[in-house]
Amino acid sequence: MRILFVADGRSPIALNWIAYFVDQGQEVHLVSTFPCEPAMQFASLNCVPVAFSQVKGQGIGEKGRGVLLEALGLRARTAVRQAFGVLTVPQAARRLRPIVAAIQPDLIHAMRVPYEGMLAAGALRAFPGLPLLVSAWGNDFTLHAASNPWMGSATRRTLARANALHVDCQRDLRLAHHWGYHKENPAIVLPGNGGVQTDIFYPPEGERSAETVINPRGFRAYVRNDTFFQAIPMVLARRPGVKFICPAMADEPRARRWLDELGIAEAVELLPTLSRTQMADLFRRATLAVSPSTHDGTPNTLLEAMACGCFPIAGDLESLREWIIPGVNGLLVDPGDPRALADAILTALEQPELRRGAVSHNLNLIAERAEHSKVMVEAQYFYQSNWEAT
Repeated sequence: MRILFVADGRSPIALNWIAYFVDQGQEVHLVSTFPCEPAMQFASLNCVPVAFSQVKGQGIGEKGRGVLLEALGLRARTAVRQAFGVLTVPQAARRLRPIVAAIQPDLIHAMRVPYEGMLAAGALRAFPGLPLLVSAWGNDFTLHAASNPWMGSATRRTLARANALHVDCQRDLRLAHHWGYHKENPAIVLPGNGGVQTDIFYPPEGERSAETVINPRGFRAYVRNDTFFQAIPMVLARRPGVKFICPAMADEPRARRWLDELGIAEAVELLPTLSRTQMADLFRRATLAVSPSTHDGTPNTLLEAMACGCFPIAGDLESLREWIIPGVNGLLVDPGDPRALADAILTALEQPELRRGAVSHNLNLIAERAEHSKVMVEAQYFYQSNWEAT
């Protein structure tokens, strides 16, 4: 097949999925919405910025806009993109059209609704016969689509144009129909990054030597890190030896400020962004993995942590109940309640039998529903059964 992906070319989630088709010998083209370096051997690589993504580039974009967006907080930056990003789609779509015409793909796969799906759907107005597969990620419908009327309209147009849909949870399949995806069109539910590579993410051979809690989510507009840091002193009051590890937070001023304000610097390690193998090593060290998110589908870090034997504690969301049965293989809490999060951490630390039972349950769950090679065989069959080149 000749496949054109429209995706954030920096995203490990997108690249993990795309790499499978490169390895299978398909003709893979990438249009990245962010400036990026080639991560693998693409048949072609182009950049079409959309929704101010160029301000993240190295020396690309208008300096004034970049300074303004960087000065805003995460939620404010998200609100700016939600309010004005849709306005950039028509111009970006005009830039994408000649690329599509030159490649003549068998299939276009847009990996996210905002803004990759919106971009692809806009460009394909000039190519009504070309099939479009859209992936919806965890907060496309719950955080973005309903944020304002413009995002809602753009979401509906994208899903109305889509010939097929990939979502990472059953909840989003239901929501996609609400936002205009035709129920008779094909759809598949698979982890967004193609699943867990169990040769990288696997449990340790022996017992973990220390009580360690990892928060793998970094800083995102929909992750309540304020809740996470406020819960730490409550945990330490009862179990002063617990350590907390925070990847992708080393350069976050707010995280350092919370350490000082809460007096928890000695118990918390702020780390830079890490590779997947480094993350797997951290998960094997950690006892618990915490994800206090307010919007999510199936977080890839949740599956990876479960595959490494971490006990998961996450926000109580409909999508996460598709993976976690509270009190059986994890715990779910109000992501805005530090006391509830602290109590859940303490419960898991003080009940080793609960953790042991969860490890067995979760390893079976990953093997059945999220193992990478199994997931991607399903994905490839989904592609071929609908759009195999003849």
